[in-house]
Amino acid sequence: MRRVRDLSCGPFRIYLELELRRVRCRHCGAVKQEQLDFLADNPRYTRRMARDVGRRCRDTSIKHVALELHLDWHTVKELEKEYLREQLRRAGEPRPKVIGVDEISVRKGQQYRIVVSDLVRERPIWFDGPDRSQASLERFYEWLGPKRCGRIELAVMDMWEPFAQATAKRAPKAAILYDKFHVIQHLNDALDEVRRSEYARVVSDDERRFIKGQRYTLLSRRAHLSLPGRRALALLLQANRRLQVAYLLKESFDHLWSYQTEGWAWKFFSNWRESLRWQRLKPYQEFAQMVLRHWDGIAAYCQSEQKVSLGFVEGLNNKIRVIQRRAYGLRDEDYLRLKVLTSTLPRL
Repeated sequence: MRRVRDLSCGPFRIYLELELRRVRCRHCGAVKQEQLDFLADNPRYTRRMARDVGRRCRDTSIKHVALELHLDWHTVKELEKEYLREQLRRAGEPRPKVIGVDEISVRKGQQYRIVVSDLVRERPIWFDGPDRSQASLERFYEWLGPKRCGRIELAVMDMWEPFAQATAKRAPKAAILYDKFHVIQHLNDALDEVRRSEYARVVSDDERRFIKGQRYTLLSRRAHLSLPGRRALALLLQANRRLQVAYLLKESFDHLWSYQTEGWAWKFFSNWRESLRWQRLKPYQEFAQMVLRHWDGIAAYCQSEQKVSLGFVEGLNNKIRVIQRRAYGLRDEDYLRLKVLTSTLPRL
């Protein structure tokens, strides 16, 4: 007789007593035990008990589920992993056409893992790699296989060169698109550097009081500011000409993403870069040189019919950080991988 735990009924725990038959195989002569479909991989629990544990672990930590169901911590973890593997099996084999590539830090000491997502189906399909090198991303393309790599039409990523090199080598038919979120982030960094230099340059308290505490006012778009924020911005731009020029250049650069052809986008960028000539804004000049080096990937945004971005991947990174905080860090790489790959899949 075997005692198997099933779903609880209110405050009462339910156990099933089963008599498992053992038979001798006619072909090999070995004695085998019958397999029951309703049992989990851990034969002391039913499959629906394992799925109930997995559903609970999506919203809370393993420790709390273990305390609530009076189970061992390791038992809850293994039952949840079975639930996660079943989710992946039902999701099917990924065949992406548009992928998003990004990296996330998993622990201190520059330890990264690469996250690759299917941006059409909005689900992560690969989470691995010892670092964010070209060789690590090539492992994804090897796992995907040459046939499925040939189906990829567009790869969206930040301006990290090893990712672009690995994609060009393993998926040569895919167009590379540098996400505008990261481009604008570099421009905001340039504006913030100008703000810091201006704060260090002026010496009187009357001039500094307009700059102090206005970092996020400058980095925000004017349309998103409240009325007090707009008033503070207007005073700041009146008090400091260099910050006024830097802010207007930052706001005008956003028009680049509205062009439908590469020719008109290039003409706009050339005029924008020409306006920097006499402004003595070194961070902006460095930003313009960076855009120039990565122009092909930025211009692909104008050519692409699907205006995709890494917004989904950035949101996924936030989900991964929530998973890590909930567990106070995860040491089991396989468990973290399963949690990430199933974070957007429907419940069973």
